[in-house]
Amino acid sequence: MEYVTLNNGVEMPLEGFGVFQVPDPAQCEQAVLDAVASGYRLIDTAAAYMNEAAVGAAIKKCGVPREELFITTKLWVQDADYESAKKAVQTSLDKLGLDYLDLYLIHQPMGDYIGAYRAMEEAYKEGTLRAIGVCNFYPARLADLCETVEVKPAVDQVELHPFFQQENALALMKEYGVHPEAWGSFAEGNHGIFTHPVLTKIGEKYGKSAAQVALRWNVQRGVTVIPKSVHKERMEQNMNIWDFKLSDEDMAEIAKLDLGHSEIVNHDDPGFAKMLHSLKIHS
Repeated sequence: MEYVTLNNGVEMPLEGFGVFQVPDPAQCEQAVLDAVASGYRLIDTAAAYMNEAAVGAAIKKCGVPREELFITTKLWVQDADYESAKKAVQTSLDKLGLDYLDLYLIHQPMGDYIGAYRAMEEAYKEGTLRAIGVCNFYPARLADLCETVEVKPAVDQVELHPFFQQENALALMKEYGVHPEAWGSFAEGNHGIFTHPVLTKIGEKYGKSAAQVALRWNVQRGVTVIPKSVHKERMEQNMNIWDFKLSDEDMAEIAKLDLGHSEIVNHDDPGFAKMLHSLKIHS
C-alpha cells in the first residue's frame, strides 16, 4: 500500500474500501471486517449510505488499532448549513462510535455548503476532524470554494475512471493542493469495463485483470481509489495492484478511452439537484 500526504500533513492511503450501496447492516459489517482483514485501512462511508453504525461495529471488532485506520464519512445535503453541519458531525461520530474522523467531506455542492464548511473548519481546528474536504465539486465550484474558505479542502472526491478522466479537474486540484479521490473507479460497471478489450490486453502483459488495470491507472495518476465489493476474493484482487506499474504507452492507450463526460450522472441537470434535495436522510 502506498500513501499520499495531504495538504495539511495527514497521510492517506491511495487505496481504500467504499461501502456505497451496502445498506444491510450485517452484510456491511462483514464486508468491512473482510476488507480490513484483506489489508484495507481506509474505509469510506457517508450519512447518505445509511450504514455508519455497521461500519462502526466493524471498526470496533476488527482488531486493528484506531490510529492505523483512516475513516471517512460525508455530510448530506439536508445538513448543509452551519448549525446542521455541527450536529451532523457529532451524529456521524456517535453512529461510528468514534471520537474523531480522519476525513469529513461535503457530499454535494448544494445548500449552504459554505456555512457547513465553516462548521467543519471549526471541528478541524478542534481536532475532531483530521482533514476536511468535498465531493463532486467540479472546477468552477472548487475554485470558488478555495478562494472563499480559510482551510483549503484536503480532498475532492469526484467521478474518475478511464471513460471520464477529468484531466482539467485534476489540474485545478493540483493548483490548489487538493488531493483527488475517485468514486466510480469501475464506471459502475458500464462500458464493459471488466472485459474491455484495451484494459484486458494491457492486463495480460502483467497477469492482471481489466479491473486491476483500471485501479492501477488511477493510482498512477495520484488518485485515491475506493472500490467496493462484498466478496472477499474480489476485495483481495482489488488490493493486488501494488506489484506492477503501467508503462507510458499503457497510460497513453487508456487516455484514448476518455469520453469527456459522465454517463452516470449529470451534475448540471436541475432535476438531479431537485432529486438530491428531496432525499431525506434520517439522522
